[in-house]
Amino acid sequence: MFSTITSAAILGMDVAIIHVEVDIAQGLPGFMLVGYLSSEVREAGERVRVALKNAGIVLPPMRITVNLSPANIRKEGTAYDLPIAAGILEALGHIPKGCTEGMLIAGELGLDGRINPIRGALPLVKKAKEEGYGRCLLPTGNYREGRLIDGIGIIAMPGLKDAIEYWKCEKKHIWEEEEAEEGTEEDGRPDFSEIKGQAAAKRAAEIAAAGFHNLLLTGPPGSGKTMIAKRIPGILPPLTKEEELEVSAIYSIAGLLSNGGHLVKQRPFMDPHHTVTAQALAGGGKTVRPGMISLAHKGVLFFDELPEFKPDVINLLRQPLEEKKICIARLSGNYIFPADCMFVAAMNIATTKLIQCGTAEKAENKAFQGIGKVGYWILVSVAVKWNQSCLALCTSF
Repeated sequence: MFSTITSAAILGMDVAIIHVEVDIAQGLPGFMLVGYLSSEVREAGERVRVALKNAGIVLPPMRITVNLSPANIRKEGTAYDLPIAAGILEALGHIPKGCTEGMLIAGELGLDGRINPIRGALPLVKKAKEEGYGRCLLPTGNYREGRLIDGIGIIAMPGLKDAIEYWKCEKKHIWEEEEAEEGTEEDGRPDFSEIKGQAAAKRAAEIAAAGFHNLLLTGPPGSGKTMIAKRIPGILPPLTKEEELEVSAIYSIAGLLSNGGHLVKQRPFMDPHHTVTAQALAGGGKTVRPGMISLAHKGVLFFDELPEFKPDVINLLRQPLEEKKICIARLSGNYIFPADCMFVAAMNIATTKLIQCGTAEKAENKAFQGIGKVGYWILVSVAVKWNQSCLALCTSF
């Protein structure tokens, strides 16, 4: 008894089609999973067994072998639970042969049989469409996310029992006739019009935003550097449809796509703390995920108190800001994430104590104090400077 189910694996920003092969034969009872699996995928055997039991299906005392092909790609995450269960059901004859043909299946199973949401559903559906699949079966929690891709049918199921009834053609897909409600993002971001005064500083920010140039703000504490930086996304052009899908795919892979799975329609704004590590900024980890520089793609990456950041963190930005992408090399492979963001930084022109005592030197002498920590390449890239005794702004072109 043999069956094959189609699923997919996320490899950085890329997606690879995975074939879940299930063979059930006579022999010593057991449940074996093979195919270069991570620990969470190996644990799928127990989740699937208990979920099937609670759905009213008891596995026979036979040898069950599950292979996730191709075996040279590392499988991570919990999205393989549902395709493994579907393969077992088809091999045992509980659902008709061929009922899953032309369908990409992904989902995590709870012990009670419910199908839990997964991360990365948006790029999975996009890949399924590119490969010519007509349908995708996903958890109901990923339904709106899947509907963002046009030209492919999305089947959303809340539980394993519902999926079995659907495969048996005994139950119509409960979401087929429902239209996805248009989601609206609440615009709670600071507005650029709230800035009072600082006409030259606002003009520099507008010029930088118009050309998507990097911007460096220097001035005494309380002069409005951070306030201006946080309002720059509001004066950037709206995201195009292609950019919305691209940014939403990044957030989907990172598991950060909120608001019910709607598209990211606003420019991202990321402001990491100065203690951020190079790995958190660049991305990676045991399960490779995009870092903060990729989460700021098509938006703004803001470094407040620039000299306080570690030199290796600042120097890490040099290549991504030039090439608009970041390459991460790991034992499991090489991954490329987009990193086309507007870099904005702020730093003090003099210490608070000097300002209070009135003994601060001229701006041109104190503007870049501690710049040795920052790195010469930032200043080399600055082409336009505007200096004033209370504030100095630099924008790179």
